Formats: sequence, C-alpha cells, structure tokens
Amino acid sequence: MVERSSKFLLIVVGSVCFMLILYQYVAPGVINFGSPHGYFTEEDEGDIFPTPDPHYVKKYYFPVRDLERTIDFQIKGEDVIVFLHIQKTGGTTFGRHLVQNVRLEVPCDCRPGQKKCTCYRPNRKETWLFSRFSTGWSCGLHADWTELTNCVPGVLNKKENKQKNQRKFYYITLLRDPVSRYLSEWRHVQRGATWKTSLHMCDGRTPTPEELPSCYEGSDWSGCTLQQFMDCPYNLANNRQVRMLADLSLVGCYNMSTVPEKKRAQLLLESAKKNLRDMAFFGLTEYQRKTQFLFERTFRLRFIRPFMQYNSTRAAGVDLDNATVQRIEELNELDMELYDYARDLFQQRYQYTRQQERRQQRIKNHLQQSHQGLGLGVNLWPSHSRQGSASTLEDGDGEREEREEGEEGGRTEEAGSRLPTEDYMNQIINRW
Repeated sequence: MVERSSKFLLIVVGSVCFMLILYQYVAPGVINFGSPHGYFTEEDEGDIFPTPDPHYVKKYYFPVRDLERTIDFQIKGEDVIVFLHIQKTGGTTFGRHLVQNVRLEVPCDCRPGQKKCTCYRPNRKETWLFSRFSTGWSCGLHADWTELTNCVPGVLNKKENKQKNQRKFYYITLLRDPVSRYLSEWRHVQRGATWKTSLHMCDGRTPTPEELPSCYEGSDWSGCTLQQFMDCPYNLANNRQVRMLADLSLVGCYNMSTVPEKKRAQLLLESAKKNLRDMAFFGLTEYQRKTQFLFERTFRLRFIRPFMQYNSTRAAGVDLDNATVQRIEELNELDMELYDYARDLFQQRYQYTRQQERRQQRIKNHLQQSHQGLGLGVNLWPSHSRQGSASTLEDGDGEREEREEGEEGGRTEEAGSRLPTEDYMNQIINRW
C-alpha cells in the first residue's frame, strides 16, 4: 500500500514539473521568477556581457549627453518604441526578440500561424511597439526614417481611433558592416527578393520611374551575378544604411538634379549621423551581447534569453578577391563612413555604461558594508540606481524576407574575414 502511494505521489509530482516546464517553453515570459513587471534590476542577473576593451582607442569625441542612454520608458503611458528595420542587418531576428523575448508584465500575444503579435500596454489595449511583427508594414515595406517620422503618428491615431499629441516616440535600429550587408542583399536578390512594393514616400509623394529606375526587367532579378548587381547605378543597395537613416527632404528626395552630387552625399551622411546619434538606441549586428546590454540598460527592460552570436552567414560564404571588396567599399563609401562613426559611438556608449554601472555598484557595496557594521538593514539602496535622462504590406517580398533574413540575424563574419567580433566561447554563462 505504501509502495503504491509512493508511486502515485511520484507520478503527480513529475506531471506537475513537466507541465511547468512545458508552460514556460510555450509561453516564455509569462512566468516571471525575476524582477517584478519585467523591469531590469542589476540584482537578478549575473554578468554575461563582455568586458570593455581597456585599450580601445576612441576615434570621435562624443559628449556625455550622446553616451548616456537611460530612458524612463512609460509602457503604461504614451511612450512608443519604433523599430526602423534596414534590410539584411539582422532585423528579423531582433524584431522577434522584441515581441517574443522581452520580459513584460503583459507579454506580446504571438499566436501560431499569424505574422503579427499583439503588443498591448498592461493597462489598456494600445500598442507600445511599432514594428514589423507588431503593427506590420503599416508605413510601407521597410519604411525609412523619412517615411516613419511622417507616418507613424497618423497610423497610430487611426489604429486607436483617437488623436494624441502627447506620445513620445523612441526610434531604434540596427546597423551592419556595409560589405557584409551588401553581399547579403545581393544573395537575397539573387534568390528572387525585390522589395518592389516599398513606397519610398518623401515630401508627400512616391518617386517617379525617371527618379528611381529599375535595375532589371521582368518580375525580379533572380540569378543576377555580383558583377551585374554592382554595375547598376540605380541600385538602392548602394549606401542603403545612410539613405534609410537620413532626412531625404534635405536633398529633394529622389530627384538627383536638385542638389549637386558631392553636396548631396555630404548632406545625407551628416543627416544620417545626426539621426542615428539622436535615436534612443541602435545596435550592431556584429556585437549581439553588447547590443542586448545597451538595449536593456536604455529601456530598463530585460530579455528572457540572451542574444547569440554566430560566425557564419550567407555573405561569409562568398569568396572575393581584394579588387571586388574594394569595389563594394567604393559603392558604399557613405555607409563605410557611417558604420565607422556608429561603431565608435556604440563602443564608447558600452564602455561608458559599464563604467557607470560598476562605479554605482562599488558605492552600493561600500554603503551596505557600512550599514552592516552599524547593525542597520542592507536594503537601503533603490533598485533603480540610475535616473532616466531626458533626452498592409505583409505578403510577397516581406514574407520571403521573413524566411531568408531570419538566417542572418545574430550572425557575423569570422574575425579574419571582415571585422573582429566578440569571443563568446570564453564567456562563462552559468545562469542560462
């Protein structure tokens, strides 16, 4: 009798444990054993992030206001995160992180078979996230900075059936090494992608065929060689990151006759730098863990699972001679300069944020030791140790890109091929 009862109890306990594991797997983030409401606190996470390079040499000067990024993001208020998704930068993977991997009081509702998730605020049915996987391509397929800044407020007003002027929009994006991104786009186009349903809206209108000619005849450019891809002077892959981050109204949109070519390039580059610098957050595909760290510290939101860095992509599998690499760099001269600028700002932000965090931790430890010596309680330090500083096109190309670009997110070239990346094999991650 006792043996039978023991077996029955063992079966019940095992079933409960299995159901808990299954529930956490199917609905990650619903069960929250960490900080309340999903907000980040240093106490409930081990240090899984790379140590800043003490020998890093800064190339640009940035004041503290450009380095400090801690936002008092009011998810229950009127704040909205807007994700500017540039093609072939790992945006598909990052976009899925935003809807499936952020620990929230009310997680996004992502149902099998649906392309979009419902990301409502905890206190009402209004969205806090404007992105491909939450609101869809509401401003056009891969809308750029010019399109989003003019479109997002009106779209949200229409979706929520109310006029709101007090919303705060926090723009975020990802950048990637220009040569790797360019090669990845070529391989994507070679497989049949076109993005021809993109609107390219600027100053209230779309470009004419004369302003934006096509590089190919027929339905797509599948099978094109790299040489053909590079030879098209109208190819939007050239300097795509600068174009998508700049205010195109400054240069007459897609009308090349408005501003001389040299001045146009300079205006676009400076505008892209300014807009990137002023964004609430940007990450780099080549530095996944640092990207995760800066996002979490910027918005004080935690990811459930850590970002992963892979060292193999479709672009990495392309064998190129030095002359071809140099040609791609020339075609993407503006992107090369923007990425160099962005990488330096990114590394300085990471270094600054880590230093500030460690300084505050040392002060906290010192105060705790002092209070313990006096016989006082130790929970005298606020959990938020830093104060916030002020600071429907879903089919066709978009569906194909979801399948293809998902393989690019979180991946980068090996250190010997393009850029040195973080060595995560030496990181000891006990908590995950």
